Amino acid sequence: MLRAAIVGLGAWGRTLVTSVQGKCEDIRFTAGYTRTPQVAEAFCRQHDIRLAGSWEELLTDAAIDAVVLATPNSQHAEQIQQAARAGKHVFVEKPIALDRRGAQAAIRAAAEAGGILAVGFNRRFHPSIRELRKRVKSGQLGAIGSIIAELTATTAFYRTSDSWRVDPQEEPAGAMAAIGVHLVDGMIDIIGRIREVYCVARQRAGPHGEDTTSLLVNFENGVTGLAFCSIAAARNFRMAVYGSKGFAEVLTPAMDVFRFIRAVEGRADHLARIPDAEEIATPGFNSATAELAQFARCILDRQPYPVPLEEVLHGACVFDAAVESARINQPVMVSDVE
Repeated sequence: MLRAAIVGLGAWGRTLVTSVQGKCEDIRFTAGYTRTPQVAEAFCRQHDIRLAGSWEELLTDAAIDAVVLATPNSQHAEQIQQAARAGKHVFVEKPIALDRRGAQAAIRAAAEAGGILAVGFNRRFHPSIRELRKRVKSGQLGAIGSIIAELTATTAFYRTSDSWRVDPQEEPAGAMAAIGVHLVDGMIDIIGRIREVYCVARQRAGPHGEDTTSLLVNFENGVTGLAFCSIAAARNFRMAVYGSKGFAEVLTPAMDVFRFIRAVEGRADHLARIPDAEEIATPGFNSATAELAQFARCILDRQPYPVPLEEVLHGACVFDAAVESARINQPVMVSDVE
């Protein structure tokens, strides 16, 4: 069993713990660290987690195999490097870093240390997303024209004014760091590398600054894409791919519905009968459990984590370009050059 430490015990850190603690035979959280231990003591007692006095204490503890980072975004790159050099495997919540240089340094440190570095793109593990990827990669949708992705939530209304998440340095370009990077990662996973982005970020309803972001993308293979994300809009998720032979989408906040509709044969008009939709439902799937279980299994079996770091790095470069685009209000080419 992998012995892990949770670093950062806010809402999402606790979600990660409860997704596997006592439910997965391959991983267990045995220790943790937070800057505010007094608010986490009861939770840690409940889940039999020892609270360490410092981050450094965790790094020097030989009884800890891996660290799981649910910390402020700006800390990720440095913490990954420190943990890798201490001989720990690392699971880090997205984004891996707030710029491509930080991402490159983190990935380089993990590679030099020989440990596994996993980034929390949990949506890749959901059966609906995997089915969508399979339909695209197999050619069942034909020539792909565009991908449209939406992810929205109302978390902006529940953030306090002293939360690190309301700091624009921690969450630039509106909702990009909070949720938009999930859409970008999904697009890279399903369609491929992105060449150019145009990002617009606005404050619409939330009390703490920019909360709504739209991203227009051009892929290197000629496909176009549109991503919309907001932390101040009714909760929803949708990822749709339009092809010459059919249309497929993943629906609902839980991503538990996959739909595929074949293209109409012959010349179509508004009166043409649309073929019946094929639907696959996968209710109750916990993608946080799946990603952490896979992280542990890869370490125990000495196998690579199935989210390629070259795609994670490319996503960080896209994020970099999106932030710059939102700043200058112009399209920006994506650069992988350090």
